[in-house]
Amino acid sequence: MTAADNSQQPVAEPGTGEVRIGMPVARVDGRLKVTGQALYSAEYGAPDLAYGVVVNSTIARGRIVRIDTAHALAVPGVLDVLSHERRPKVRSMDLFYKDMTAPGGSPFKPFLDAEVHYSGQPVALVVAETFEAAREASRLVVIDYEQQPHETNLIAHIGRAHEPSRLKAGYSPPPKPRGDADAAYRDAPVKVDATFYSGVEHHNPMEMHASTVIYGEDGHLTIYDKSQGSQNCRWMVSRVFGLSKDQVTVRNPFVGGAFGSGLRPQYQLILATMAALHLKRSVRVVLTRQQQFTFGHRPETWQRIRLAAERDGQLRAVVHEAVAETSRFEDYVEVVVNWSGQLYRCDNVRLEYQLVPLDQYTPIDMRAPGAAHGVYALEIAMDELAYALSMDPLALRLKNYTEHDASKNLPYSTKELRTCYEQAAERFGWSKRPPAPRSMRRGRELVGWGMATGIWDAMQMFARARAVLHADGRLVVGSAATDIGTGTYTAMSLLAADAMGLPLEQVTFMLGDSNLPVAPIEGGSSHMTTVGSAVAGACEKLQRELWTLARHVPGAGFEKSRFRDVEFADGAIRLRSQPQVALSYTQLLSRAGKDEIDVKYLLLPNVLKQKKYIRAVHSAVFCEVCVDEELGTVRVTRVVSAVAAGRIISARTARSQITGGVVWGISQALHEETHTDHALGRFMNHNYAEYHVAANADIPDIDVIFVHEDDRIVSRIGAKGVGEIGIVGTAAAVANAIYHATGKRLRSTPMTPDKVIQDAPAESFPVK
Repeated sequence: MTAADNSQQPVAEPGTGEVRIGMPVARVDGRLKVTGQALYSAEYGAPDLAYGVVVNSTIARGRIVRIDTAHALAVPGVLDVLSHERRPKVRSMDLFYKDMTAPGGSPFKPFLDAEVHYSGQPVALVVAETFEAAREASRLVVIDYEQQPHETNLIAHIGRAHEPSRLKAGYSPPPKPRGDADAAYRDAPVKVDATFYSGVEHHNPMEMHASTVIYGEDGHLTIYDKSQGSQNCRWMVSRVFGLSKDQVTVRNPFVGGAFGSGLRPQYQLILATMAALHLKRSVRVVLTRQQQFTFGHRPETWQRIRLAAERDGQLRAVVHEAVAETSRFEDYVEVVVNWSGQLYRCDNVRLEYQLVPLDQYTPIDMRAPGAAHGVYALEIAMDELAYALSMDPLALRLKNYTEHDASKNLPYSTKELRTCYEQAAERFGWSKRPPAPRSMRRGRELVGWGMATGIWDAMQMFARARAVLHADGRLVVGSAATDIGTGTYTAMSLLAADAMGLPLEQVTFMLGDSNLPVAPIEGGSSHMTTVGSAVAGACEKLQRELWTLARHVPGAGFEKSRFRDVEFADGAIRLRSQPQVALSYTQLLSRAGKDEIDVKYLLLPNVLKQKKYIRAVHSAVFCEVCVDEELGTVRVTRVVSAVAAGRIISARTARSQITGGVVWGISQALHEETHTDHALGRFMNHNYAEYHVAANADIPDIDVIFVHEDDRIVSRIGAKGVGEIGIVGTAAAVANAIYHATGKRLRSTPMTPDKVIQDAPAESFPVK
């Protein structure tokens, strides 16, 4: 394994010098990206490359009765039109289509048969010598359907909600009730009963999903795919088409955002591979922006929360119910309600989570799946309870603060949430907040201050890492990890450079290749705790190899040393007590007659130790808004987010992750929603012109605070993860600030101008 294996592997700019964990170093992949040298999945070429364009269904449910391809095949340059009627052999069993993150049920199988399960389903693939010919011909494919009645309205069908399958990695069903929440709620002196609704959201990363399948002379497939897990994609392709894993290599060295949309292999991967095997030539399939709306999304969700408290603010009861949509063929599940039984101290808790199957594609994890909705509802209800008690919202949370999860009867491994509250409140100036709504004004705008808590799991999986120290002092570390823009390249390079005492430019971290040592899918904020710990383990193993070599160098001064007596700095091994006794790595390998030292390390979570604790990341979010009631506009003008996420490895990329999460939280609160025409059963606003996201003018300066925390239960490097926590709680803080500004309680997202203008004091939704 050398850096020459892939010219796309980024290396830091020369002159960085020795680095330490926690430093705000520049991204090692920054220059490649800003100069256009970083290649993405749709940018790899091949001499015989053909182009595929997908044809999608126009009905939401039914059967294909006829596919007329005559006019499409007549277009010059068209090679073939694939469909369920014309394709290479594929396997049909569910098992072969279940990727590593698949929920319970029967996965969607592209082109398997004539059934149409949802609007936008891929039903044909036109393949041509040029993209233009394929696109033109795709418009000429005529498909006749036998249409059947469809259902896409969650609220209209909420009465047929069912208990979901539990068969999804990482899913924890709601715990059993504790105490008697319904009786405690009935008898409590102060109570809140609120319903919430969140519409569908789509991921919309900048890079569209694409697969370039390069067909080798020996039939080997080298696939460049927009994915959060190269080995997950290889797993599916090899199983669906009956290939050995040695016949397939999947690469994703650069990914232009994903936010969860790349967790599961999407249908363009199967179709591009299908076409390559059928034609025995290289094929590329790139989805359009509109087609990005034809697979997974954040599910539409209905929630009801009932909170009850004593007059001093002590919680007496928490009842949280949620109903979300899923497809008819899979039970997609999220952890939506569990947070309400974990975040605050309460003896009486009942939690319920159900699904309604609809004629839509299976939802998919989207940044902070479940928590983005569940914590949103809980934190607005807590704010509403604070007003019912005439109590400061922060004081209510501190009143019910806990270091213990009563549902599992376990303590937290670390929890610096109290410090998050203190530091964020101080930075924001919360003590100056007048309690009454409509009490602050700036010109024609009402000003409001709101706050909320955030929580997310601190997960760790298993991974391998390989480290190779070359005779010239270069260190190459590799694992089949993914960098979707989060800073994996930089953070892992920094970890290795710190461990070995090397300048950052002498370290190369290799990722994005299914042939590299095993790594989990990049998701759940687990890459740092998992791959980072594997990298640290590999570097320690490398250190021990160097120490063993040094002890056998006559007269070098290490003969009687113990491992704890040495340190690794300035590209050398040296005695801690006598730094002048040192051997550079180049000297040491030269004397040992070695060209390189090659080590491998397997990271396995310490389950026996970890199961004794609840492992979580926490945050406190404080927000200021300015509201123009006449226009209904809401401007977020200040956000302070304090985060306790263990040891921060790469300060600049970690801060970027929290900032990005806060931006998305603002967008969730005020802008984002995909609308469905239920008569057609189809998403309608499937482009950037109509699917609104926060733009530069919508975002103020965001102040991020990292509270000191070092958690060696979660990971050997003390880190947790910062990918998800930035969004959790942000939308609730915006909603609570709007209430403080206007006295209007908005419970559905997005909180658009029409809702701000409305005269009704609060929104209402059906009670299940």
